[in-house]
Amino acid sequence: MTVVATARTSVAELRAGGEVDGLFACSRKDRLTARSGAPYLALELRDRTGAIGARAFRDADFLAGQFDRGDLVRVAGSVERFRDELQVEVRSIHRVEADGLDPGDFLPVAYRDMEELDGFLEHLGREVYDPDHRRLLDSVLCDDDFREALRRAPCTSGGHHAYLGGLIEHTVAVATLALETCALHPRLDSDLLVTAAILHDIGKIREFDLGAEIALSSEGALLGHLALGQQMISERGAALGSFPPDKLLSLLHCVLGHHGPEGLPAKRFRSPEAVALYRLNALDAAVKGVLEHGPS
Repeated sequence: MTVVATARTSVAELRAGGEVDGLFACSRKDRLTARSGAPYLALELRDRTGAIGARAFRDADFLAGQFDRGDLVRVAGSVERFRDELQVEVRSIHRVEADGLDPGDFLPVAYRDMEELDGFLEHLGREVYDPDHRRLLDSVLCDDDFREALRRAPCTSGGHHAYLGGLIEHTVAVATLALETCALHPRLDSDLLVTAAILHDIGKIREFDLGAEIALSSEGALLGHLALGQQMISERGAALGSFPPDKLLSLLHCVLGHHGPEGLPAKRFRSPEAVALYRLNALDAAVKGVLEHGPS
């Protein structure tokens, strides 16, 4: 069944005592047993404004067969308050087709303004002065399809920056830290480090599929964003026709090592720029993770 997106009540607008009849992403589905021994479904329903718990006590096994976790679902029911939290008492729920629906209506999105982040990214690209690195960056940043994908992609599925627009937000943060670090440590190759910072997570554009939830794509599951990023950067360098091999290797070394030296030959960093990118990436990820999820 194909459903056309229409105006509907968002999770943030739900109130106790109100009715629900709308489309949501199902981000949790558990079959549990009540004290009476009867089965029931414990669910989480989500859209871009937030998430709410839901319970289905009647016809639980029948309803369970109508959808899976990760589906877009149409839900009818009522909103109640249970233990000081809102939850939906589900009367009916079934899967709907995602055709024509925007994942941005059901997935969390960045609070930051995308146009502002785009402007920061362009500014950071202009801080690269080496002609070869600049040509490589221009080939990427002047690609409209790439820029649109960057603005839309999440950075992770459940960790830091796990929302639409998270990738460009993280990219701008790491590149800004890289530029400032080069001012503090002028012996660093700023052109290499800033270029690596802008491109370090380029593979994440192809790592995820966006639907009712952020899921790994086939490429993401089989290769991961490091290998995908290496492939994408190498292809861009080859398309330029005359990108110096030594500069490409130095750039790829930074990109492949930005989660640590374990994936590098002999498990060793071979440049201070690779060490810097690793630390700066970890800094932004850790700080953002604490801000979003609290100290672990």
